[in-house]
Amino acid sequence: MNIYTVLTLSLSLISGAVNAAETLKPANAGEMTVYRSPTCSCCGRWLDQMQKSGFKIKDIVTDEVQAIKDKHGVTSELSSCHTAIIDGYVVEGHVPANDIISLLTKKPAVTGLAVPGMVTGSPGMEMGDKKDPYQVVSFDKDKQVKVFSEYK
Repeated sequence: MNIYTVLTLSLSLISGAVNAAETLKPANAGEMTVYRSPTCSCCGRWLDQMQKSGFKIKDIVTDEVQAIKDKHGVTSELSSCHTAIIDGYVVEGHVPANDIISLLTKKPAVTGLAVPGMVTGSPGMEMGDKKDPYQVVSFDKDKQVKVFSEYK
């Protein structure tokens, strides 16, 4: 590989990173409707983080969260404490804002994203310096699950 090729590839990568950073803004992401239990405080902390990241939130406190999960194909293996709907996608649990922005930007053919369970250190589940590793997974209508991103 000659120096011209290396420089061209480097400039291409830098340009791509700048363009990606410019597109990863939720300003036009629409409203996120969040269904959550009245007894769960971590959901409120996650909502606060989503609002700080620029998302508009419609907060629906309900005792019928399981019915929402069932309606949108969230299996028990994917389940967490709250379910959000944004631009036709399902966001289950404590998914970081940057992953939601990436989902909305890339628009993959999936049903949505999930962070199964309630992982310590995920958005809204912060407990001091303690952080457990976790994965954000995508899922589709055929119950195919794939790793979308990982946090260690």
